[in-house]
Amino acid sequence: MANPLKPITEEIAPGVWRHAGDLKHGMNVYLLPEDDGVTIFDGGTAAMTAGVREAAERFGPIKRLVLGHGHADHRGIAASLGAPVICHVDERADVEGDGGWHYFDLDRIPYRFPRAVYPTLLRHWDGGPAEVDDTVTEGDEIAGFVVKHFPGHAPGLIGLWRESDRVAIVSDTTYFVDSMKFKPVDWANVPNRVFNQDHHQAIESLRKLAALEPRLVAAGHSEPMAAAPATMRMLLEQAANRG
Repeated sequence: MANPLKPITEEIAPGVWRHAGDLKHGMNVYLLPEDDGVTIFDGGTAAMTAGVREAAERFGPIKRLVLGHGHADHRGIAASLGAPVICHVDERADVEGDGGWHYFDLDRIPYRFPRAVYPTLLRHWDGGPAEVDDTVTEGDEIAGFVVKHFPGHAPGLIGLWRESDRVAIVSDTTYFVDSMKFKPVDWANVPNRVFNQDHHQAIESLRKLAALEPRLVAAGHSEPMAAAPATMRMLLEQAANRG
């Protein structure tokens, strides 16, 4: 059994490394080694900074940090890592600002314990606002992947798509976790509406991901999901239909 206090770094696809840390290894950062350095995708939590740096530097110097979006548990390392920070143009204000707090609706959490603990957790995870050095948009290329815009959970949420082997790294376009019980699940979900900037748009973004027919989906939390492309499309569409 893996040590729950020690981060895990594992190759999940050719040239794609998942670095999982923090709460039950539930926070994912992705390492994409290139000839001139390592691109990091998504920023995890503040407590992961040293571990991410150590894991990335095994492959070479850190080239840049590309944020899937700017929520506390995805920008955590950005302010202190010392690497150029990149995000979608529509996410810049939240990365440099409150991390999306202004549209969270924590009062809608139906259970007493998570409703009480989430404000503390979000502050603990957050490394604070980070200056954005550059922005990307749909169709840009990063480390052999194409940027895909999946708004809804956050206005500028992005994923990375590699058609050659149908690998999608998608931040919080989908959840493989029960965010109220803090545990992984074996099925895809629409992100929790409590944290969504536009819930309907989040559903449509999940349909957009399904239409790509990925073979591997690596999300912001928990382990990746693998399936034949047609099966993956069905599973993601079912998640979108559940809303």
